Amino acid sequence: MFAQHNTDLSYYLPQDITYNTNIPTPESIIGHQVGQWHISHDKLVQYMNALAKSSDRITIKTIGKTFEDRPLLLLTITAPKNQIKIETIKKEHLDATNDVSNVNVDNMPIVVYQGFSIHGNEPSGTNAALLAAYYLAAAESNDVKDLLEHTVILLDPSMNPDGLQRFAYWANSNKNKNLTSDPNDREYNEDWPKGRTNHYWFDLNRDWLAVQLPESRARIEAFQEWLPNILTDHHEMGTNATFFFQPGVPERVHPLTSNKNQEITKGISNYHAKALDKIGSFYYTEESYDDFYYGKGSAYPDINGGIGILFEQASSRGHVQESSNGLLTFPFTIKNQFTTALSTLEAAKNMRVEILNYQHNFYENARSEAAKQKKNAIVFGDEKDFSKTYHLAEILKKQNITVHELNADFTAEGKHFKKGYSFIIPKNQKNIRVIDAMFEKRTVFQDSIFYDVSTWTYPLAFNVDYSEGAYMDKAGDEVTNLQLKDGEVSDISNYGYVMEWHDYYTPKALNAILNKELRAKVALKPFSLNGKTYDYGTILIPVQNQALESNELYDYLKEVAKNSHVEINAVFTGITQGIDLGSRYFKSLDKIKVALLVGSGVSSYDAGEIWHLFDQRYDITITKLDVNSVYGADLERYNSIIIPSMLSSALSESATKKIKTWVQNGGTVIGYENTIKWFNSKEFAKLDFKDKAKVPAHNITYEQESDFKKAQTISGAIFEAEIDRSNPINFGYKNNKIALFKSTTLFLEADSSSYNNPIKYTKTPLLSGYISKPNLEVLKSTVPFKVKSLGKGNVVSFTDNTNFRAFWFGTNKLLMNAVFFRDQL
Repeated sequence: MFAQHNTDLSYYLPQDITYNTNIPTPESIIGHQVGQWHISHDKLVQYMNALAKSSDRITIKTIGKTFEDRPLLLLTITAPKNQIKIETIKKEHLDATNDVSNVNVDNMPIVVYQGFSIHGNEPSGTNAALLAAYYLAAAESNDVKDLLEHTVILLDPSMNPDGLQRFAYWANSNKNKNLTSDPNDREYNEDWPKGRTNHYWFDLNRDWLAVQLPESRARIEAFQEWLPNILTDHHEMGTNATFFFQPGVPERVHPLTSNKNQEITKGISNYHAKALDKIGSFYYTEESYDDFYYGKGSAYPDINGGIGILFEQASSRGHVQESSNGLLTFPFTIKNQFTTALSTLEAAKNMRVEILNYQHNFYENARSEAAKQKKNAIVFGDEKDFSKTYHLAEILKKQNITVHELNADFTAEGKHFKKGYSFIIPKNQKNIRVIDAMFEKRTVFQDSIFYDVSTWTYPLAFNVDYSEGAYMDKAGDEVTNLQLKDGEVSDISNYGYVMEWHDYYTPKALNAILNKELRAKVALKPFSLNGKTYDYGTILIPVQNQALESNELYDYLKEVAKNSHVEINAVFTGITQGIDLGSRYFKSLDKIKVALLVGSGVSSYDAGEIWHLFDQRYDITITKLDVNSVYGADLERYNSIIIPSMLSSALSESATKKIKTWVQNGGTVIGYENTIKWFNSKEFAKLDFKDKAKVPAHNITYEQESDFKKAQTISGAIFEAEIDRSNPINFGYKNNKIALFKSTTLFLEADSSSYNNPIKYTKTPLLSGYISKPNLEVLKSTVPFKVKSLGKGNVVSFTDNTNFRAFWFGTNKLLMNAVFFRDQL
């Protein structure tokens, strides 16, 4: 009926050329025609290896592994004579981006990185990669040979293997023999959490700058190894759309992206239009999508001297589906992706010299601009928390940014920077524009609509002190071997041990201690001992009456300190300046037993970030409890239940009642974003919401309605809040203010009693990003956090995500405090 089962290579490939019969076709290896079934990752790997084995145009390597241990492949495709000298070509290419004058690019190959299906359930890209790789290996035309002589193609056939495998299984296992195009069919309605994301349900296309995930780390290392001139990012969008390619909305380009970049992007787009016109495919450009957030694939190259190109193909979501443009078949979606993969290469070949010169000039101009800056360095650090500081430095190093040690302690702008706990970034370096993109605070914008977040200021996300100034005289040695500090126990004691709560990994250490059935207490007040002041939240581990003998306890704590990179100090007396160690202000802590609600109606992004935080960062066992299993589950196994942002309909009334009874009996439930509205409606907690601003739509046309409404949202901005450091929710923070990420228009009224407002937005809260002026007025002096009692238990409410995209290290401890110190809140 749909002529899909018999689709062969002639449907996709140019037919006016010959193909090398020694090169295996996709069908000969994977067992079916491209587009007949959704390619699984294992078969994709099998085919790519077969191609590399049979073609002298291709080399292949595994550049990393996913969380599920699938290989991340990268094919290098170029002429055989280039393959022989590929390392020389790479060196010459990178040399042209360094401080080399009079570079002649006339005979240099252009480097094109082609990335497919970073969202696993947008599979037309990866399936097109089968065709692109075969075409480049087998096509015998002079045009293709000329292309390969002048181009190095880095082909990344599946940027999200775990998600691709999950979706391919779904689409294939729900495929009918007699294909149905009915959008209501199960084939087109993927189950939670869907294949878009990776193992921990992260959107990998938001991690190019933060590089927190293994897929991203491998990809960015490959990118920085080559600095490609063009990078293509093949996606899918709604079924009723057509095809999109960049440039996007002109007003929504980040100011750090040059006009020349957009001019070249426009020039490349003409090749896509011509190619799609030839096969009769409809498309659009300069609409909806933007080039603002550098953390996504199509914008990341723009700040690295390259040209990023986003492709968005209307998705069949299965094998064939009805759409407003007629029947949309899977092979048709693949054909469009393949067609634009080839048009990109044609543009690269024909615009080669212009684009190579652009990249050389990009870095030359960047160095020139950097050399003129009077504020020649950025210093950042946290004298109480090296681990968090380390992880920010780690990101910088992965972005090929030079970082130096501090040569001595110093104070700047009222902030103290400690040697060994701080780093210096010279501004006069090649990647100054990446530095600017990561550290800038921006509150003025050309447009008020954002496809993604409006800001991502990294030192604010990490909650580290930082300052920009003429600090290069404070720079010590360049950091070449960045490492976390070795944790240690200062001495053996027969009395007790104390651990300040400041370091990022203290929750990991405390969890290991409690899981060993060891007694531990938390200090509700500061104290001083042996010349050292211990802050709120210091953990005390007594030696007596423990499950381990004193020598065994010492050995175990040494292991914990080493694995968690924390400092544990031996103490030999209970007498202190402040509360003594036997004080009632030391409260006993229990082993944490945490459940995380997941499933239909729950935000998979938010749930995945929490799962990843516990599982990967802190080695804390967490139970993923499906919303459909709550009613039949034994909730007494847990003392904390975390509910990410959730639809009000996600839990049945019986499940809701069960959770409420569990809280009344002493449990702590922690809710985020929309979940706190559910708390209010289900009478878990009485929360006083403040209405978001109502802006009258005066002089707004029908055409402008959508943009007008979007401008009243908060796509992602950063705000300042004052914190009460004596409240357990804020233990581990050394400053009286904190930067918070906000992407909702949920506003909570402050309590009339100030001690019930441990976190409160300031009267001038905007630090970076976009918020409409009316909503900014509403936000001032509201609170992002509340805790209410319900029977013997607690209901903890966060208006916004404290774990955003795994790189908001600075607020992870808020959730940890809510879990570990739930009885003290």
